Amino acid sequence: MASTESSAAVPGLGEDLLATVEVPGVHMMSALLGPRDSHLRFIEKSFPDTRITARGNQISIMGPNVTLVQSLIGDLIALLERGHQLDPASLERVISMVKADERPTEVLTHQVLRGAKGRQVRPKTAGQKRYVDAIASNIITFGIGPAGTGKSWLAVAMAVQALQAKQVQRIILTRPAVEAGERLGFLPGDLMAKVDPYLRPLYDALYDMVDPEGAQKLLERQTVEVAPLAFMRGRTLNNSFIILDEAQNTTPEQMKMFLTRIGFGSKVVITGDRTQVDVPDNRSGLFGLEKILEGIDQLAFVHLDVSDVVRHRIVADIVAAYERTAAVK
Repeated sequence: MASTESSAAVPGLGEDLLATVEVPGVHMMSALLGPRDSHLRFIEKSFPDTRITARGNQISIMGPNVTLVQSLIGDLIALLERGHQLDPASLERVISMVKADERPTEVLTHQVLRGAKGRQVRPKTAGQKRYVDAIASNIITFGIGPAGTGKSWLAVAMAVQALQAKQVQRIILTRPAVEAGERLGFLPGDLMAKVDPYLRPLYDALYDMVDPEGAQKLLERQTVEVAPLAFMRGRTLNNSFIILDEAQNTTPEQMKMFLTRIGFGSKVVITGDRTQVDVPDNRSGLFGLEKILEGIDQLAFVHLDVSDVVRHRIVADIVAAYERTAAVK
């Protein structure tokens, strides 16, 4: 672990403070500083009134944000010690968490699942951590947010984890097959073949969590069922982990139908993006639902935003641009 020296005022510099952080080992120091000290320069850019210098295995911090930067560097060292790799995207997320008085080590070291090929599935933002915690502690969880925030991907990871832990007997993945400028009738094949493109994102998430051979066996045994929302009518879903994806494209009637399918021993995650509604007349079953269901025990709404986008940086910029435009209207 890193050792730190307490901050002290620097004579002649008013409120500016000085602190040092001792980094354990040359290899750790190299990973912390980044190629050509790029990580260090990025931290300085994020705290423009703070000067950071590295010498030997010590980092000196001077300026009004000493305590915050000292905490940030301590968290970065702790993450490196636990095997995390620092890159510009992860560094930016850690800085955002520290500025928001959140603990990156608590968020980024929480393992949801060890997926296919040993890949560890973890939340990457504080919002994602709140989301997985809500899923773990509630019967029904709504994950509402823009594209790229990991709503569906983390939900499938939690479902696979619950199945492996024998908390449920099967996983049901469903989406409304709503046309978005395209016609189902022109697609080849029977009904399942026609709706398969709508369900493909759920298959993709499943294959991220389970190796292809294992996933195929789960599907063949119907331990994992992927079906359009219309197939849920008339069923009672017991001992299941059910994910309703793209819920903004349900009608109010479909949403009520789905919510009343839930049986004993089941857990439900409903994901949606209120900015991507394709149902006619904008009659989304997601609109106004939080007010209707307010106060129901073991039911939670988690709102994700542009700060939780974990795809390419440009995706977050695009989402933010649309949000700014919508706010002006």
